[in-house]
Amino acid sequence: MSRTTGRRGRYIFFISFLLIIPSALLAQHAGVRGLVRDKLTGLPMRYVSIALYRTGDSSLVNGTITDSTGKFELGRLKAGDFYLTVQFVGYRQKTIPSFVLSESRNTDLGDITIIPDQRMLDELKVSGKKVENYNKIDKQVYEAGQFEAAKGGSALDVLKNLPSVSVNGEGRIMMRGSTGFLVLINGKPVLTDAQSALSQLPANAVADIELITAPSAKYDPDGKSGIINIITKKGAADGLTFVANVQGGLPSTTDYGNLKKPVRFGGDAAFNYKKGKWNIAAGADYTRNDVEGYRVGDVYTINSTKGYTTHFPSEGERSFDKYNYAGRVSIGFTPDAGNAFSLGFSTSKKFQARLADIFYKNTKTRTGADTPFQKSPYYNSNLQTKEGTFTLGSLDYTHTFTNRSTLSASVLYEWDNLYGDTKNRNLKNAKPGADTIQYVFNPYKKPIHGYRAKLDYALPIGKGKLESGYQFRYDTEDGEFGYQVTPAPVPPDPERFAGTVQSKNQINAAYSQYSGQAGQLEYVGGLRYEYAARTVRLSYDPAPHHLYLSNLFPSASLLYTLGRGWKAKAGYSRRIQRTDNYQLNPIPEREHSETLEQGDPDLLPEFVDLWEAGIIKSFSLGSFFATLYHQDIKNPIQRVNSVYADTILNRVYTNAERARLTGIELETDIRITKWWDLYAGANIYQYKIRGDLKILDETFDVKNSDWVYAVNANTNFQLGPTWSIQGNVNYLSTRPTAQGKDSRFLSPNTSVKKTFMDGKIAVMLQWQNMDMGFLGSNEQRITTSGPDFYTTTNYIYETDVFMINISFNLNKLGSKVQLPKSEFGEKEF
Repeated sequence: MSRTTGRRGRYIFFISFLLIIPSALLAQHAGVRGLVRDKLTGLPMRYVSIALYRTGDSSLVNGTITDSTGKFELGRLKAGDFYLTVQFVGYRQKTIPSFVLSESRNTDLGDITIIPDQRMLDELKVSGKKVENYNKIDKQVYEAGQFEAAKGGSALDVLKNLPSVSVNGEGRIMMRGSTGFLVLINGKPVLTDAQSALSQLPANAVADIELITAPSAKYDPDGKSGIINIITKKGAADGLTFVANVQGGLPSTTDYGNLKKPVRFGGDAAFNYKKGKWNIAAGADYTRNDVEGYRVGDVYTINSTKGYTTHFPSEGERSFDKYNYAGRVSIGFTPDAGNAFSLGFSTSKKFQARLADIFYKNTKTRTGADTPFQKSPYYNSNLQTKEGTFTLGSLDYTHTFTNRSTLSASVLYEWDNLYGDTKNRNLKNAKPGADTIQYVFNPYKKPIHGYRAKLDYALPIGKGKLESGYQFRYDTEDGEFGYQVTPAPVPPDPERFAGTVQSKNQINAAYSQYSGQAGQLEYVGGLRYEYAARTVRLSYDPAPHHLYLSNLFPSASLLYTLGRGWKAKAGYSRRIQRTDNYQLNPIPEREHSETLEQGDPDLLPEFVDLWEAGIIKSFSLGSFFATLYHQDIKNPIQRVNSVYADTILNRVYTNAERARLTGIELETDIRITKWWDLYAGANIYQYKIRGDLKILDETFDVKNSDWVYAVNANTNFQLGPTWSIQGNVNYLSTRPTAQGKDSRFLSPNTSVKKTFMDGKIAVMLQWQNMDMGFLGSNEQRITTSGPDFYTTTNYIYETDVFMINISFNLNKLGSKVQLPKSEFGEKEF
């Protein structure tokens, strides 16, 4: 990481931008291309095997597979007579008879349709299983439909089944042990908090999930662990497709003594109309998903100056009322083969209220004594509400030239209105009308404006492709934060407990990369340059806080086919984990009775060098892969505690010096019998953090490390043509933090599904967070300590939740639809 002046940054940016120019100057090579479709449905088909043979001696010249859009291309071919074969499991092989290739131009075979093999259809109706996981040079691809327990939930519920991904008790997503990763929706960056973004996308709308663990230079370098790309569904054939789902929760099986019972219901619907040059897609959803809960904590602080220890154990309700709804529409227009337009609009609303009604047993004990000299128990009611409305529009245009090169341009504008408050009331007891000891009210509002503009050019060169582009990103947030306390403290709190925070982020980026194939080796390598400027202005500080960054982000990936189903891969990518505006806001908020939370306007982003190497094995009954990976992290951002007062901890964001994460991912997908499938994944890693840790005006030496593992398993039993049972389990072990550790987290689930009307209607009973009184599911303990404090809190969330989900499919939805998704606002929700 480097700081530089604006002049120097612009100079380096200009030099880097010249990387784009060579892509428009290189010569072309002839080849053959086409698009493979299913003849019955008209849908494009992915991962179909293509083989090119010389007509004279039937010798194999080259081969490939179709991409995610059903397209294929073979280049760098000598002139001559050839024929081509198309093969896919469960379909009849198709041969394209002899055709002539000329070195002076490309040959386009157009649409190639293949027909399901009737001899296999009867068996496939009962026991057939399509390939659900794929490995490519830079990613693993997973079919979302294989995870039945996620139906009716959100994209978050699908994600937590993947080997690289784990979710803790707070719903925080981790990829390879880190919460830092970039989320894409149909290849478009979503600069939002992953939990907020993915919780608003219905699981029923997700077609595939791509884990891009060593991203290339064409992607934003955001996200220290890589990228998660969500591919949504749409209809690909002409006509109308429609899908609708409704879900409702059965009464709770466990009573946590909460003030009210949770409410759980929801629904989503999506349709797609495709006719000729027009493609119109729309979706809407509503989800109400309350959660009962309880927390038990124990905290003490040491006041060495006055010679006593304050001890305040606590217990009580911690529940959530949550709802969100959204509507999205996308209009695609393709006037001819060389031009495509897409216009998108999205609006959504999200609400969350977290209630923590907690009893505290406060005592003070002098140093060396056994008996407290003061007892002051009290009751705390803490209600935190967060609301947000998100509105955005996007426009995309792609032009395809006669030489198959493409020029793409896109713009996105977003306006968000985020607001909420925290009401923290300390009372003498929980009785109605009890005397108030202290009442703190923290209202806030922080509207956001942001936009992104991109220009990309891709040029086919033989068996490869040269891609270059430029991107501009800009967003502003104007935050107003209030603070009212009754009765007023003596001495009064600092003036900075209220005020305004204005932040501005601006990024210019240019990249160039080349991807290709040489024999059995696939490769991609590139370089990205970014010049970023960040400014934070505070109402109580006349001097603005500036940060200028000028950085290069190289990347490279290799995939080598060894034969007999074996492949080897390796990759490197330099990444950045940027700060969000919440982490930069230094105005304290009364998060709980015992917690103040604030950020740091001078917080540095994290820089990560990410390495990986692995093997892939495909066999008749499934597949297996293992990947070793390593992350070297500079300036790791930590949320840490210090003592603000005897009964209040100050939770702040700060940078440590260094962290390292080394691990291995394992995954297997096996069809054990015709009616029993098993998918299992594991992630094992060691996390180390060390160096000086600055907490406000004090500096501490931190050194912590431990081994962590996560296991995700999913098994499906096909009991008959219309009945199936699926079970899955997600387990995350104890893991270290800068000041302590987080306990293990367990979540088992089971679902039973029955289909009607040839699969057009499906009814599913889901048993979520199975516990049965002895598993300890859906709870997590968080422990931290320092020289003058210790805190441990066990968060206990609702278990044994039963849901009923009903789905209706007019036509099954296939590949992706380009619906817009929030770029800026949900990150600050």
